[in-house]
Amino acid sequence: MRNIKRIVAATAAVATLVGLAACGSSSNDSSANKGDADKAELVFWGWDSGNSMKQIIANFEKANPGITVKFNNTGTAEKTSTALSNAIAAGNGAPDVVMLEDPTVTQFAVTDGLVDLSEFGADKLADDFAAGPWNKLQYNNKPYALPIDSGPEMFFYNKAVFDKAGVDGESIKTWDDYYEAAKKIRATGSYITNLAGTSGDYQPFTAQIWQAGAQPWKVDGEKITINMTKDAGMQRYIKFVQKLIDEDLVDTKTPNWSDDWNRELNDGTIASLTIGAWMPINLMTGAPDQAGNWRVAQLPQWEEGQQVSAEDGGSALAVVKLSKNQAAAYKFVEYMTHGDGAQEMADTGTFPSLKKILQSDSFTDPTTEGNKKTNDYFGGQNVNEVLAEAAQRPTEKFQYLPYNPYAQSTYGDEVSKAYTKEITLEQALTNYGKKLAEQGEQQGYTVTVK
Repeated sequence: MRNIKRIVAATAAVATLVGLAACGSSSNDSSANKGDADKAELVFWGWDSGNSMKQIIANFEKANPGITVKFNNTGTAEKTSTALSNAIAAGNGAPDVVMLEDPTVTQFAVTDGLVDLSEFGADKLADDFAAGPWNKLQYNNKPYALPIDSGPEMFFYNKAVFDKAGVDGESIKTWDDYYEAAKKIRATGSYITNLAGTSGDYQPFTAQIWQAGAQPWKVDGEKITINMTKDAGMQRYIKFVQKLIDEDLVDTKTPNWSDDWNRELNDGTIASLTIGAWMPINLMTGAPDQAGNWRVAQLPQWEEGQQVSAEDGGSALAVVKLSKNQAAAYKFVEYMTHGDGAQEMADTGTFPSLKKILQSDSFTDPTTEGNKKTNDYFGGQNVNEVLAEAAQRPTEKFQYLPYNPYAQSTYGDEVSKAYTKEITLEQALTNYGKKLAEQGEQQGYTVTVK
């Protein structure tokens, strides 16, 4: 299968990164490349947003004196996946361990670039992780990576703006409640949220259709089925969002992560967000004038009484199939995600996916320095307590396409037209589905569009 895939051309920066790797071979036989679990020189590609990797690796090496880890900071997830694609295509220069965004794992699992970690017993760890991040890393019901962090979709809202509109944020339990609140908030001059349909909205989009039970695409080996508008969950989502657009209840001009977005969060024009649990620090830095006003609650449900969650973002560690040190590489992956390294990463700001951390008293202790700072911004609310509950809620299984980066960039090209009211959301998603099908066919898949 992998031989018929088109590989992204290397950039100069990526070529340099590949050249830094000290491992790799032309053999792609995983069973022949396990190596010595206690002795190896590993190369690890990833990014280091918490500036903690050097110390965590040093601690791993101290606990495993026969293994050394050379960390190449790739800077971004996109650069990492592009570099890995090129190294795999070349048959050498790949790392032993790679950090990937959760949705990208399937891309490399399908194309046979990663090791099935059930070979090392990782399939026995399912109950130790939150369901959301664990489910995203499965291909053919086997784990191809272990989750570093979690990003359960949350409902963040500005209590001051809600109070002005006469809306009790804690009373919003369903999406129908959300719709009624949106009307009251719009009457005050603010918007309940922003939706512009840009590529930056892709992750919240996938999280919200996931929670709605949608299956807009299904991957079965070399066969892909695209069902963007006839799927029951998609119909539910389309009908609801179209109503918000038609009634001017959402800000359709302001894209996520823009300067205008931060300004409107800071002045109260945008009154809430449905976004991942990693958002608190971004609100604290992007909307400092609203300190004390923001709150966090569980995501509204499609049916009253449900407790269904979904994931927005997240990263994971995988063992590359070209590695000649797979056993030692897995030992490092297990340490970082399931062992002592997982706690070290949580202590430096990573939102954990490991249940024992999420359920620990220290994670929700309001007296720790980090928690106190966050809780003060959120008006004294115990933020991690709410986030931890969300991370442990049930999630349905959800697949990503094996060309997820294309799906994200094309989403903005096609779906934004619905938010400028050039076409309906159903029409935009129909066009989007056609583009996804064309890309799949170009990459050698057999694609069916419903």
